Amino acid sequence: MTILQDFGSITAIAAVVFALVLIFLMVKSVPQGEEWTVERFGRYTHTMTPGLHFLIPIMQRIGAKINMMETVLDIEGQEVITKDNAMVHADAIAFYQVVDAAAAAYEVRDLERALSNLSQTNIRTVIGAMDLDEVLSNRDIINHKLLAVIDEASTPWGVKVTRVEIKDLQPPVDITEAMARQMKAERLKRAEILTAEGDKQSAILKAEGVRESQIREAEGRREAAFLDAEARERSAQAEATATAMVSKAIAEGDIQAINYFVAQKYVESLRDVAASPNSKTIMVPLEASSLIGSVAGVAELARAAGLGGKGAS
Repeated sequence: MTILQDFGSITAIAAVVFALVLIFLMVKSVPQGEEWTVERFGRYTHTMTPGLHFLIPIMQRIGAKINMMETVLDIEGQEVITKDNAMVHADAIAFYQVVDAAAAAYEVRDLERALSNLSQTNIRTVIGAMDLDEVLSNRDIINHKLLAVIDEASTPWGVKVTRVEIKDLQPPVDITEAMARQMKAERLKRAEILTAEGDKQSAILKAEGVRESQIREAEGRREAAFLDAEARERSAQAEATATAMVSKAIAEGDIQAINYFVAQKYVESLRDVAASPNSKTIMVPLEASSLIGSVAGVAELARAAGLGGKGAS
């Protein structure tokens, strides 16, 4: 009886353990960001998405666990020969995402290694078709070409390549030094050109300033000449008026008009003699009474002219 009881207890325990193992084999929980492939007797049947799933033990099993999140692939650096036979060390990085778990699991072996080798091959192809100057100055074009080629080639593997970037391009040391000298010469050339442009603008501004000054000076001389001519014209008109008045007085027999002309010429002669730079002391016999008489005659003549004007009015 005791033996039967012990055997029954062992059987119960074994059944519980078997049930637990069976449940463990049947129930599968797929985490977020992954997809698992299911095989039946070694053949792919379907893909399990994130969540709780059940399998038939022994008949079904998990084939591959595929990460469906975007992944970064560091592409190993390599030496690449450009179109003009220059050696360049190129490093790159790629971003990809699995969009078909079954294709990624069964269409290629070692997906990351395949993508890395594919990227290295296409980097050599793209850079090898360009000159060194184009390679160093057109990284965006290289990235675009690499993305198009690698994405197209990896589509059968259930992979979407989202981005390919060249991390670093290092030409040889001698080429780097030559580029530095070229850049320095170019900058010196631009500095000299800017200096020459500055000197040119300065000379132009100075010439324009001299021209403006000469124009203003000429305009000033023209204005002064115009005013001087106008003054001479007015003086001539006044002289003509005075001469007409004196001539009329002489014609009428007024002796004071003759005294006016004599006094005027006398005074002008004394002014010219006194203004001479060679004369220091002037001794002139002068009859004061004659000069005073002449001046008085001039005053009387002017008074007569004033009375005549009032009478006419």
